[in-house]
Amino acid sequence: MPEPIGVLVVDDHQMVRAGIVTLLTATDDLVVLGQAGDGREAVEVAAATMPSVVLMDLSMPGVDGVEATRLLLAELPEAKVVVLTSFSDGARVSEALAAGAVGYLLKDCDPADLLAAVRSAAAGHVPLDPRVARVLLPGTQPRPEDAMSRRELEVLRLVAEGLANKQIGRRLGITERTVKAHLGRVFRAVGVADRTSAALWARDHLSDTTVR
Repeated sequence: MPEPIGVLVVDDHQMVRAGIVTLLTATDDLVVLGQAGDGREAVEVAAATMPSVVLMDLSMPGVDGVEATRLLLAELPEAKVVVLTSFSDGARVSEALAAGAVGYLLKDCDPADLLAAVRSAAAGHVPLDPRVARVLLPGTQPRPEDAMSRRELEVLRLVAEGLANKQIGRRLGITERTVKAHLGRVFRAVGVADRTSAALWARDHLSDTTVR
């Protein structure tokens, strides 16, 4: 069996760290070597634990994620830093990548995408959220579907199929409340106010492979 991939989780919110750690430790090939609540602590913990992959928040008190990435990679150039944040604007993305980050994900990404990104970074690839990749391409107008997570696209597709929120929740294994939260973000991304309009938009704009 190959050695598990060692991961350091950096975020100033303890609840967020706890959720990420729970997700990572539920797998056989990933192991959490440490946690840090700010950029300076991240550099110290990384030096002590030697992680293969660092999941790095950007907005933190004191030393932020961009500067922490620079400092950490100066000490551990073999580490792979994957940004995990709520910010997708071009300036923040560019700053993080210029500091040496190899990947960039948004916090509302699907848990499976986060796990895949850690494995991808450890293998030497560049995991980028599609919404982030879009802002890096000059002269392109982002599409509403590019602003949605995979889960939001799944919910939207099921709305277009005529399923009610409770049915969608059962199909995807999530609560009805979570379905409503996803729909709220979908409505804002598409620019509609109700599920009927969202369903019509989905039928006109989503291909069969959008969320496959």
